[in-house]
Amino acid sequence: MHAITIPEPGGPEALVWDEVPDPVPGEGEVLVEVVAGAVNRADILQRQGFYNPPPGASPYPGLECSGRIAELGPGVAGWAVGDEVCALLVGGGYAEKVAVPAGQLLPVPKGVSLTRAAALPEVVCTVWSNVFMIAHLRPGETLLVHGGSSGIGTMAIQLAKAVGAKVAVTAGSKEKLDRCAELGADILINYREQDFVDEVKKATDGAGADVILDNMGAKYLDRNVRSLAVNGRLAIIGMQGGVKGELNIGALLAKRGAISATSLRARPVAEKAAIVAAVREHVWPLLDAGHVRPVVDRELPMSDAAEAHRVLEESGHVGKVLLVAP
Repeated sequence: MHAITIPEPGGPEALVWDEVPDPVPGEGEVLVEVVAGAVNRADILQRQGFYNPPPGASPYPGLECSGRIAELGPGVAGWAVGDEVCALLVGGGYAEKVAVPAGQLLPVPKGVSLTRAAALPEVVCTVWSNVFMIAHLRPGETLLVHGGSSGIGTMAIQLAKAVGAKVAVTAGSKEKLDRCAELGADILINYREQDFVDEVKKATDGAGADVILDNMGAKYLDRNVRSLAVNGRLAIIGMQGGVKGELNIGALLAKRGAISATSLRARPVAEKAAIVAAVREHVWPLLDAGHVRPVVDRELPMSDAAEAHRVLEESGHVGKVLLVAP
């Protein structure tokens, strides 16, 4: 098969479409013939040499894909060759085939094309596990989403609105904020021109956000704590703004606040299977009914993964960038 390899870490040009051995499904795995994969910030870090796959994982980038089951490994039940699926991966999505634990498979939702289903697994599992399973966002509460026009952000807006929450978003342009508003965002904050702490408090009569979904990390830590409502929950899922920040424990105590920080990739297979099962139970009916949908910025040939990485690094996109297999 062919896959995107990274012979040496570097810029987008470090991504090479090359012939590699086919993967073989192990115990409890299936082999998926990939139709499309999606690009995530984690893939850029891997390309740069900062986020290596866990031991034993595929060396190729790509944390989600869609396709058809080509082969069942030993011990797999409930799936059949030819089933159309999308999958949460530990790596290997930038390839023509990938081996996946059966517990990380999801059926393609009604009304979503097989190609566009590649935009779902990583973002839905990230949002559901952090905003709902850990932070327990409830109807009537306010969710603040940083990077509202990203793949994660566009899904977080829709899921929060679907459960009856109020949504505030930050983004860097009017165009991106307009797209967030179309998805249901109530409070629109241009982080280049406005202070999100002030804007969130203004929009909530001084109460603050009950839950914050943060992709920035250190840069926003202090302001996120100041933006929390009493009993607020801060869920950190990224570190685009650095890894070391100063935490005012007094301010957090005064809010009776909680901070969680998670990633999906290195979690044990059983934990990921539990998240996927929760997503299938709670989110897939919303997708089947058309209440929630994947937001796709563009589709590019998988062999042109370098261009896809450039698009993500320029941050002009809204939603997901997909890589379509030959």
